[in-house]
Amino acid sequence: MNVEKVVSRLKRECPGKTIILNPPENPTEIVCETRPAQSSEDVGVAIAVIDDSNPHYHRKATEIYEVLKGNLSITINGKEHKLKEGEKITIEPGKIHFAKGNETWVSCLSKPGWKLEDHILVKQFTI
Repeated sequence: MNVEKVVSRLKRECPGKTIILNPPENPTEIVCETRPAQSSEDVGVAIAVIDDSNPHYHRKATEIYEVLKGNLSITINGKEHKLKEGEKITIEPGKIHFAKGNETWVSCLSKPGWKLEDHILVKQFTI
């Protein structure tokens, strides 16, 4: 992933918004919170640029991913789904999921909005 190019574009298109490099030292996923949730019941919206995300789940949040640019392979509870531009998928709470792309741009809607304490990494996961 061309991190410098992606971050530059996100800063230009979403000025003043929080950009998260995951992991910070060698990002395989970059997230820009375009509309952070304002309350515990509010919807949050982010743009994620994904090469490879870590397996995780959410206790509370339902997420809807929509591919904006590129193709995305997303695995939910061991089942792989292939998405093209314009396609969406819903991820319910408690479902272990991770995604693979090639600098793939994805709109991520989260209800309730994304919170760090509701992002539970799964250290060992096999398909």
